[in-house]
Amino acid sequence: MDILNKINSSDDIKRLDQSELEPLCDELRRYIIKNVSQTGGHLASNLGSVELTVALHRVYDSSRDRIVFDVGHQSYSHKIITGRRDMFNTLRCHGGISGFPKPYEADDDAFVAGHASDSVSVALGMAHARTLKKQNYDVVAVIGDGALTGGLAYEGLSNLGGGSEPMVVILNDNGMSINGNVGGMARLLSEERVKPGYINFKRWYRNAFGSVPALYDANHKIKEALKRRILPTNVFDAMGIYYLGPVDGHDVAQLETVIRWARDMRTPVLVHAITQKGRGYKFAEEHPERYHGVGKFDYLTGELPQEKKCFSTVFGTAMCRLAEANPDIVAITAAMSTGTGLDAFSRKFPDRFFDVGIAEEHAVSMAAGMAKQGLVPVFSVYSSFLQRAYDMLIHDISLLDLHVVFCVDRAGLVGNDGETHHGVFDISYLSSVPGMKILCPSSYAELELMLDEAINKMSGPVAIRYPRGGEGDYSDCLGLKTSLVRCGDKLTIVAYGTMINTALKVSDMLSAQGIECDVVKIASLKPLDSGCVIESLKKTGRLLVCEDVCTEGSIGTKLLALSAEAGVKLSAFSLNDLGEGIVAHGSVSELMRDCGLDADSLFDAALKLVRDKQ
Repeated sequence: MDILNKINSSDDIKRLDQSELEPLCDELRRYIIKNVSQTGGHLASNLGSVELTVALHRVYDSSRDRIVFDVGHQSYSHKIITGRRDMFNTLRCHGGISGFPKPYEADDDAFVAGHASDSVSVALGMAHARTLKKQNYDVVAVIGDGALTGGLAYEGLSNLGGGSEPMVVILNDNGMSINGNVGGMARLLSEERVKPGYINFKRWYRNAFGSVPALYDANHKIKEALKRRILPTNVFDAMGIYYLGPVDGHDVAQLETVIRWARDMRTPVLVHAITQKGRGYKFAEEHPERYHGVGKFDYLTGELPQEKKCFSTVFGTAMCRLAEANPDIVAITAAMSTGTGLDAFSRKFPDRFFDVGIAEEHAVSMAAGMAKQGLVPVFSVYSSFLQRAYDMLIHDISLLDLHVVFCVDRAGLVGNDGETHHGVFDISYLSSVPGMKILCPSSYAELELMLDEAINKMSGPVAIRYPRGGEGDYSDCLGLKTSLVRCGDKLTIVAYGTMINTALKVSDMLSAQGIECDVVKIASLKPLDSGCVIESLKKTGRLLVCEDVCTEGSIGTKLLALSAEAGVKLSAFSLNDLGEGIVAHGSVSELMRDCGLDADSLFDAALKLVRDKQ
């Protein structure tokens, strides 16, 4: 830590001698590994981007220049370099620093980043703003780790290449195939293009002839024609973006030289850097997918926590069983086969498994085509990632009432990844899709039953939403109907999903005070089976709803409207949810407490309802 302890900003990086850069990278890696082993986080991608980040800070000043990270799970070195070294042990912890870039943490974080493929578009917008406002700063987008499988990235690149806005795109390529047809001559010429002598010549050439536009343009056209004859054109050149690379993404000196040259070209440029995911930690190098996102682990042995049974694994097992009996079932995922529990399905039914990359819009439209032609597609996707495909849900699925099953994983609060990953908006946006049915299991058994029903007995689009992690004490299976699971006459408590565990705990706490309540569990959120709730409200006159979603479109607001339509006059009610739905990072239990959704907070709310005279 001799060098790292001196680094608190981009300026400090620039003061280092070249001989200090490699040791600094080693120190950064050790620091990341040791801390992430205690907090959990995205390990392999960050280990692969250390030299790239150091080179970026050698060229740019992140307090003024705009470095826009894509996804953001390659930004740990950036956070450490920009004054957050001593806070890094709080990474992803409640009240600590986020695992993703967040402008509210530091001016060095140019933009929020949690989802993929938007960095080029965001950075281009910033570059346009700079030019129009006649300001002086540079803009660079750092994209990679699968983000180029998302269509938005190509929309941004197409728009960038169609103009002349000075901007640099860094492609952090840690395993993607960019150019399929690269021969020996192409590789040799590519290597020549990033040598210092070549770059110095290019700089001299531009300075010498750039002041005579007609001469420069004529020579440039001849040079480009010759290059196209010798070197196969890649997609970036074809878009109008000057391509530099491939560059060794672990050679800081070469990276710095190429990035500086790209910046000074004052035109759209893409630097293609080849990096190794998990670099410097043998366990992550050998199994980068296992060490992509990790919980706490033993950094000396690399031993990861044992995987536990959870809703995702139960879904994956059930899918294999159902697919054995129904050959029309196909599974789709958007780069999340492990996270959604589909690994076993992919091995058992490789011809019926489709991983589309980080391309949720495409996944939904492809599922629509499959359904139209007689297959039964099951798209397993994280709740916050399905948000991207809202248009396709309506236009491609709903208008034809196509039978596609959406298994919405990570619904509700997910914990340490924070506001970009919480699945708290899906009920709101899925409820607005015409014809969509929404089911919410409270136990593993209910998930298996609902999946069978959705695939084999229902028609049209069906969404099944379930949380990250496992079931609670409630493990029964009461089917798809709204059910009364506790009886009383003082208060009606309504919950769904695994929130039923908290509702039952609150009921027990109230019972100990001599207050008996109805506890109603909802299984179908759309259509909303509210009859049981209305009958209970006629008896109790008081309603408490607990749900870990945003207020807009919540079940609580719908129940208020339905009770009013039924002529039920409530003496008191309390809707307990997540408000606007923007919730910071921390453990789920900590966030539930902060949001008033833990048992103690709900118990206090219930007591107030029961004891209030009005």
